[in-house]
Amino acid sequence: MNGNQIEGLVGMVLVLGILVLMALPSVLGVLRDRRIDRQIREAHEDRGESRTQQAQKSSSRSTVPSTATWYADGRRSKKFVSS
Repeated sequence: MNGNQIEGLVGMVLVLGILVLMALPSVLGVLRDRRIDRQIREAHEDRGESRTQQAQKSSSRSTVPSTATWYADGRRSKKFVSS
């Protein structure tokens, strides 16, 4: 190998190294997001199983809507006219 080839090789390695350094934070962020998404999905699955067990029990609570629900329904039904 002569000097020009070595210079080209060193330049190519430096460019690839800089590319890796620039892309590394993005790759690490994507991997972190996927890990968090997996944890959230597992938590939802665990919660879903416990909710199905709770949903099978009958409730003694009244099914009458609360005052806040009546108020919100009345507010939603009004039409606003712009002047």
